[in-house]
Amino acid sequence: MAKIAIVQHAPVFLDRAATLDRATAAVAEAAAAGARLVVFPEAFVPGYPAWLWRLRPGPDMALTEQLHARLLAQAVDLGRDDLQPLQQAARQHEVTVVCGIDESDRAAGGDTLYNTVVIIGPDGALLNRHRKMMPTNPERMAWGFGDASGLKAVDTPVGRVGALLCWESYMPLARCAMYAQGVQLYVAPTYDSGERWLATMQHIAREGGCWVIGAGCAIRGRDLAAAMPPKAGLFDDNDEWINGGDSVVVAPGGKVVAGPLHEVQGMLFADIELERVGIARRSLDVVGHYARPDLFRLQVNTAPARPVHFGQE
Repeated sequence: MAKIAIVQHAPVFLDRAATLDRATAAVAEAAAAGARLVVFPEAFVPGYPAWLWRLRPGPDMALTEQLHARLLAQAVDLGRDDLQPLQQAARQHEVTVVCGIDESDRAAGGDTLYNTVVIIGPDGALLNRHRKMMPTNPERMAWGFGDASGLKAVDTPVGRVGALLCWESYMPLARCAMYAQGVQLYVAPTYDSGERWLATMQHIAREGGCWVIGAGCAIRGRDLAAAMPPKAGLFDDNDEWINGGDSVVVAPGGKVVAGPLHEVQGMLFADIELERVGIARRSLDVVGHYARPDLFRLQVNTAPARPVHFGQE
C-alpha cells in the first residue's frame, strides 16, 4: 500500500520561481504526511492560461499577445534545467512527482509553447515528458501540438505510472496506448471539472482496471487578478471560482475513494493498493484476455517530431 497526494493549490500565475517555491513546499508537506507520489494539476508551472476562455479573438488581440509574451517568458525550459528545484525536492523527500507545466521549446531554437506533463522519480531524475497531443479549443492559441514520443507508462516505486492531459482522456486510442503498456496508476492532470469529468474518471478506472488520479485546477479570481494587466476586466471578482478543481481518486473498477475536492484549495490523500489492479482485470482486461488482437491492431508513431530547419543550401 502506498499513499498518494494531489496538490489542489493555485500557482503564482506567470511567476515560475514563486510557483516552484510553492510546489516544493507542497512536496515537503505531502511527504511529511506519508505520500510517496505527489501530483500537480495541468500547466501548474507557471499556471494554466485561463484567460483563453474569456478573451475574444479579434478585439482582445493586444491583451492576448501581452499575456502570451509573459507566459512564454515564465515557461519551463527543460534544456536549461528550470525544474531543478522540483527535482531536488523529489530527491530530498524520496517521492515520485507528476507535474503539469507550460514548456518552452527555446532550447531547440523555437518559441512554441507546449502543454506538458513530466514524471520525476524519487532520485530527482526526469523519467518522462509528454506534450499534449491536441490542445483543446482556444488552447490552440497558446500551445503547439505534441507528439507520441512521451506517450509512455514508466515504472516507479509506487507502481507503473502514465499520464494523459485533460481531454486526451477522451481520445480512445491514447487511453488504449496506456493500457497496452500496463499502466497501474493513470494520472490525469486537468482543467476540466464537474460531473461529466468525474464520470469520465470512473469510466477509465472501469475500462482500464487501473487507479485513476484526476488532478484539477482550483483557482479563484484573486489568484489570477494579480497577474492581469491593469483594467483587463477579466477576473474582477476575487471570490469567483474560475475552476472548482474536483480532484479525485478512483479505484480500479470505478469506485471513488477520495474526493472530489470541490472549490477547496488544499491536498487530497488516498491509499493505493496495487493488488486491486489485478483483481479488476480478472473479469475485464481490455489489452489481455478481453482483447481481440486477431481483429484489432493499434499502431502508435512514437518517433519524436523533428524540428524544421530553414536555410540556404
